[in-house]
Amino acid sequence: METDTILRTMLFDYYGELLTEKQRECYDLHYNNDLTLNEVAESFGTSRQAVWDIVKRSEQIMLNYEEKTGLVARGMKRQKLIEEIGELCNKLPATPEKAAIIERLKELEEL
Repeated sequence: METDTILRTMLFDYYGELLTEKQRECYDLHYNNDLTLNEVAESFGTSRQAVWDIVKRSEQIMLNYEEKTGLVARGMKRQKLIEEIGELCNKLPATPEKAAIIERLKELEEL
């Protein structure tokens, strides 16, 4: 998955509920369900350009939220650290402590 796709998905996961229903639906149909702009436009009975404007405006709104809160960046950093700790842990011999660390890492991933 390319970086832009990951970023768009995470922006939507974190901030999608802050969009209007129409913005959320257009963005989700286009980026997460891989519908073309024409297909989304047909489902809404509007023009391709109108859908493009809604999708771009929605993305900008979510980027503005991210700029102010940094939640996506912190989430990505947390996930990377969890993966690095997991890789280091896999190099350790099997012990009850290792099993406990792995269990805690799984709990962190679920947060």
